[in-house]
Amino acid sequence: MAEALILDSEALNLLAFRAERGALALRARAILHLAFLHGGLVRVPAPVLAEVCRGPRFDAAVNHVLTARGILVADLTAGIARRAGQILARSKLGSSHAVDAFVVATAAEFPACVIATGDVSDLGKLAAPFKSIRIFGI
Repeated sequence: MAEALILDSEALNLLAFRAERGALALRARAILHLAFLHGGLVRVPAPVLAEVCRGPRFDAAVNHVLTARGILVADLTAGIARRAGQILARSKLGSSHAVDAFVVATAAEFPACVIATGDVSDLGKLAAPFKSIRIFGI
């Protein structure tokens, strides 16, 4: 079974604004290419959009990535929200890390998952209890 790939805010930004982001954007595109090559599902948790959508000028690039590449937005369900709250409590982190917790809670929905992130430290701490989740630093 192929792993799912979850994109956090930084990963999505790198894909959307690749011309301005250089080598980091190449890394993001490479992991996306590998996910598609191996039949992986690629998802962006809905709360990530709150961090990257900042008006028509920015939204157009994000929307292009979401529609042109087969990346789907994962809905925020009550179950994922509750799991995110539990993840925050277990990690002793506050609500300022809520979007990161939603990313991890979404990843936990899959039997095997990689989170592409620019925030390895926080995501690693939040995902530590989940053996099915790996963190890929961009």
